[in-house]
Amino acid sequence: MKKQTLCVQAGWEPKNGEPRVLPIIQSTTFKYENTEEMAMLFDLKKEGYFYSRLQNPTNDAVAKKIAALEGGIAAVLTSSGQAANFYAVFNICEAGDHFVTSSEIYGGTFNLFAVTLKKLGIDCTFVNPDASDEEIQAAFRPNTKLLFGETISNPSGTVLDIEKFANIAHRNGVPLIMDNTFATPINCNPFDWGCDIVTHSTTKYMDGHATAVGGVVVDSGNFDWEKSAKKFAGLCTPDRSYHGLTYTKTFGKMAYITKMVVQLMRDLGSTPGPQNSFLLNVGLETLHLRMRQHCQNAQKVAEFLHNDPRVAWVNYCGLPDDANHEKAKKYLPNGSCGVLSFGLKGDRATAAKWMDALKMVAIVTHVADARTCVLHPASHTHRQLTDEQLREAGVTPDLIRLSVGIEDVDDILDDIKQALDKL
Repeated sequence: MKKQTLCVQAGWEPKNGEPRVLPIIQSTTFKYENTEEMAMLFDLKKEGYFYSRLQNPTNDAVAKKIAALEGGIAAVLTSSGQAANFYAVFNICEAGDHFVTSSEIYGGTFNLFAVTLKKLGIDCTFVNPDASDEEIQAAFRPNTKLLFGETISNPSGTVLDIEKFANIAHRNGVPLIMDNTFATPINCNPFDWGCDIVTHSTTKYMDGHATAVGGVVVDSGNFDWEKSAKKFAGLCTPDRSYHGLTYTKTFGKMAYITKMVVQLMRDLGSTPGPQNSFLLNVGLETLHLRMRQHCQNAQKVAEFLHNDPRVAWVNYCGLPDDANHEKAKKYLPNGSCGVLSFGLKGDRATAAKWMDALKMVAIVTHVADARTCVLHPASHTHRQLTDEQLREAGVTPDLIRLSVGIEDVDDILDDIKQALDKL
């Protein structure tokens, strides 16, 4: 099926007499007739549901839809995008390990990697996504477990050279994990370019209506964990908490996702409620329609800002003179996303004055939903970063992140214009 059809049809396949619309299975527990059946579930010898912290039918149906959209073999929903990125890394890293990541990533992810994971004994090295192969290679160590990046960085708008990153990762015997939140599987499938694992903050375009926080991890099933068995002992050696079961030998290509569910979800939680997953599914049904409108509107807004003398610069890969335009033509031929960044001529106070003058466009800590919204990252999402870290993340003091919604583009432009006229 085409992606447009998968958005509507994938995941939930009702049988005769069952609900046409995905039902909300709002239950923490599931009943069985005898103790042996329950015991086999706990030993992973039988598939089924017994407690919603691990698996829930509503959650699983939505995860199945997202896996289909990304072209993966399986997916796990999490309670947030932050949880998804944490799980994706922590599923194969432990104290004493190291990973390499693009420096141009979401501020919350930057802090997760630079501060919180270090408290768990997991170190990381940040690299410029546009650095040469040799420079990125120099960041690798014998204990490096993965390479991480964002398809389109938040908020700088840098398009990752996926093939380059995938080749470097695989040359070092590690997977490439990518956050595909901004592009969504409608505009980019990183698996097609060598990526191994994809994450999303489903809170953004997938939900699309700012109603439910969530995340997802999708596995392509392509990375050969056994080939680097010594490096990935958690997957390739017996797990004492499951009577010596080895994930790769028992579950094959499903090893990574199975471990995430039965070990990380079991011990850490971060499970989405089925009500949130239901709302996410409603959003997914129109994802293909909304992304088209987001991209069309953002292109017109970017062109307007690019030509306005009060604007110092604009970052949007749809502009022909943008530094990321050629990479966008390769990886995002049908459009990128509705998020762009720009700076006004002046200082930080100029940005604040313009934002405060907006009427329809809202100042919120959110991005990538149906409504146009704006944020000043250096003052908000990236506030905890030092000046040096801000530069590494591609965030300048004057950077304004504008998330263009699906309203009539003339109304969006009118609001931008009237606020500029007040500078």
